[in-house]
Amino acid sequence: MNAAWATAVGAIFVWLGMVMAISFMEAPLKFRAPGVTLPIGLGIGRLVFHALNGAELVLAAIVLVSLSVDLPPGRIIAAIIVALVALAVQLVAVRRWLNRRSDAVLAGHEGPRSRAHCVYVGLEVIKAVALLVSGILLLAA
Repeated sequence: MNAAWATAVGAIFVWLGMVMAISFMEAPLKFRAPGVTLPIGLGIGRLVFHALNGAELVLAAIVLVSLSVDLPPGRIIAAIIVALVALAVQLVAVRRWLNRRSDAVLAGHEGPRSRAHCVYVGLEVIKAVALLVSGILLLAA
């Protein structure tokens, strides 16, 4: 494995670890903490996911730059593209939908639960699987 691919593998698994730790552990657990109300949890979540998404963009850039030095096989590129598309949809479409809902809750309005959260979680699962597959395939190449 060359240095470019090794860098990409490192960035992919750091990215995967961050998604797993924040999306699948921190996010659901914070609402179980004593005294954390829905508005407080949403406020914390917005900060945490803003930071996560920023880190994801940096890691995605590292992966893209690293792999542009020495292109891997198509199946690896395809898996990485799936992760990138999932992230892009989350950032461009779903986060706006979630922000509208959290803005309303933070302003004191109650309403029906948003399906945007389920869409975001589904995209997180797709992204996590794509990152895992791309990292394993890149290691095996």
